[in-house]
Order: sequence, then structure tokens, then C-alpha cells
Amino acid sequence: MQRKARLCFAAAATLLALLAGGCATTGLSDAQELALYRSHAGEPVKSFTLFGQLSGWVPLGDTALAVWTRPSEAFLLELPGRCLDLDVAPAITLTSQGSRVYAKFDQVLVLGGPPSRFRMPCRIDTIRPLDVKALRQAQKQLREARSTERAAQPAPDMEN
Repeated sequence: MQRKARLCFAAAATLLALLAGGCATTGLSDAQELALYRSHAGEPVKSFTLFGQLSGWVPLGDTALAVWTRPSEAFLLELPGRCLDLDVAPAITLTSQGSRVYAKFDQVLVLGGPPSRFRMPCRIDTIRPLDVKALRQAQKQLREARSTERAAQPAPDMEN
């Protein structure tokens, strides 16, 4: 029983760390953030395995998103057009065939928001695996550079 409790605690701690890391902003625009993710994405693949729920996700504007299947495994999903409310959605889900999510076939479903609002499913156009370790390192370097930049700026003159 204690082992099970420790495993649950470890899983919860990992999820919180993932969410906290995803919330830390780099100060980039949607287009710049998407470019950062694209620069850390591999060649397109036809599908990926999804057992159960996503570990996390990040909207990258309204035409792309990154999804985590595990804390160390993520994919960049690009859509053929605009996906209504993706960039402000509180939650999403993905369709799948068994335990596989396929490009050109499966869809992103935006969840939450006003109950009267109808949203069309958004077809996944391309799937590219992300180098999560390199992406996290690049995000960390961007945050540190912005912090250094802010610290180097002179304080505003309050005498006037």
C-alpha cells in the first residue's frame, strides 16, 4: 500500500513540475513560440501512441499545439487551418484509433468555455516528435536572458 501511495505522489509531483514548467513564460509572441517548438521538432511521423490521457498540452496560437504523452515525450501537432478557441481553451482532448493518434485522420477537440458554443473538431495535419530536453533548455535560456535584460535596465527616474 505504501508503494502505491509513493507512486501516486511521484506521479503527482511530476505532473505539477510539468505544468509549472509549461506555465513559465518566455515572453515570446505566439509566432515566435511556434517557431521555437518547430526548431526542436523532428521529421513528421504518421502517428503516436496515447495510452489514457495527455500529460499536458500547450496551445501555440490557433493553428498548432504541443501535447505531452509522458513528461519526457511530446509532439508538435499542426492543423490545416484555424481551430476556434484553441489558444484560450481550458482543456482539449484528442480522438484516436485504439491507442494511436494519426495525422490526417484524428482530431483535436476543444473543451470548456460557454456551453452554447459549438466548435468543430480540428483535424491534425502533421505530427512531429519534440526533443523535450532541448526545448526545455532553450526555454530556460530565454527566461534567463530576459531576466538578465530586465536587471540591466536602469530604474525609472521617480524624481519628476
